[in-house]
Amino acid sequence: MQSKSLSLAPALTLFPGLKPPHKTLLFHQICVLVITFLAYASFHASRKPPSIVKSVLGPTVASNLTQLQAPNLSSSIDSGWPPFNGTRGTHHLGELDLAFLTSYSIGMYLAGHVGDRIDLRMFLVFGMMGSGLTTILFGLGYWLDVHVLGYFVGVQIVCGVFQSIGWPCVVAVVGNWLGESKRGLIMGIWNSHTSVGNIIGSVVASGVLEFGWGWSFVVPGLLIIVVGVLVFLFLVVNPEDLGFVHPGMEIEMGVETDGVENLQKVESEEARLIEANSPDSSSAIGFLEAWKIPGVAPFAFCLFFSKLVAYTFLYWLPFYIRHTAVAGVQLSHKTAGLLSTIFDIGGVLGGITAGFISDMIEARAITSILFLFLSIPALILYRAFGSISMLANIALMFLSGFLVNGPYSLITTAVAADLGTQNLDGGNSRALATVTAIIDGTGSVGAALGPLLAGYISTRGWNSVFFMLILSIFFAGLFLIRVVRTEIREKLSGK
Repeated sequence: MQSKSLSLAPALTLFPGLKPPHKTLLFHQICVLVITFLAYASFHASRKPPSIVKSVLGPTVASNLTQLQAPNLSSSIDSGWPPFNGTRGTHHLGELDLAFLTSYSIGMYLAGHVGDRIDLRMFLVFGMMGSGLTTILFGLGYWLDVHVLGYFVGVQIVCGVFQSIGWPCVVAVVGNWLGESKRGLIMGIWNSHTSVGNIIGSVVASGVLEFGWGWSFVVPGLLIIVVGVLVFLFLVVNPEDLGFVHPGMEIEMGVETDGVENLQKVESEEARLIEANSPDSSSAIGFLEAWKIPGVAPFAFCLFFSKLVAYTFLYWLPFYIRHTAVAGVQLSHKTAGLLSTIFDIGGVLGGITAGFISDMIEARAITSILFLFLSIPALILYRAFGSISMLANIALMFLSGFLVNGPYSLITTAVAADLGTQNLDGGNSRALATVTAIIDGTGSVGAALGPLLAGYISTRGWNSVFFMLILSIFFAGLFLIRVVRTEIREKLSGK
């Protein structure tokens, strides 16, 4: 079922010069990419504050090492914030992550069905406004002097539901406007919004941390609300709304469909065009059927472990940096937050590089497993030598982000799109929404589990946490071995 667009974006009504024939299809495709990029970057920016303030809320740093702390930060900032500063403080911080990511992963499945039935632009704006308000509500706990764990857990649960709206919406909108050409590279560049959002969130939250940790939530919350207004004014959901011919295959967000619809696949091969226009090929498949598509289960379980690692870094890296001396110097909360952005900068380039390589060699699994297994020695080196000097810390953190986020980015975008639009034995290529839900939903379970485990395991020492991360990467690679064998056989046979 095609996602509904109930009304045209107000800006296009106010400024007719933005409509065709004044503006071309390419112009509007670029606009959609930019707007959805900013939208999801703001989602990730509003997710970043919990990781930045962990070192402020949690147990204090007990160290006799030199303290590199900004002079205008009061000593009270290291006293922690009940109920997170006790002996079970890291456990409670992990439970906060679990609350958010669990509701996020559950909401991801529901958001697709809802988005199929209402205006995607309004649904996306609804998610952005709700995310902004709940992020601000968490920060208000600072001024309201809230010390009840249930308050923060409750806010995170609601925030996770609103945040889950973002991904299905932006993927569906981008899919409506773009075809399949150079999918790996384009998706790799576009999917850098996650790392860019993390960087923006880290810089903003760290920059205002000295004024009180509440500001680290309020400012990113206001940011996503402002971007939500931009989305409301300018985002056009479908090219047909402006009279353009659909440039590629439609993305259906739900699992069910109300009837049979014909599709245009302008950039597809002739054989696939014929199959796609057959009655059987245009109906969405079921959830269990999608699991049977070759490659879906291996990539889904691979993403489970890949996302476990990526989100552990997302939520715990600033805390780790704060509690680990670099060249004998204990870094400040602000410096630790800013330094953690190096991991995300590496992630941006890693996602783009993985997409480019996979397009060039036409082998997603081989590219993914290469990045995964190279990330194992990178993490070992970062843990062993990252504290020697600031230069070593930055270089090894960049390398870790590059290798960890590369396959994560590739699997959530290009791989899901490839698997969801491949022709099955019965000719059905309308499985993209279901495949995306399976792969990213399974990955989100790992994302919820990783930060929780880190909160508990970190009390035994950071070596244990890194061992968990390395073991997870190893299992992620194992799930791809059979797919890699298939790709290698196809390459050798000349297919």
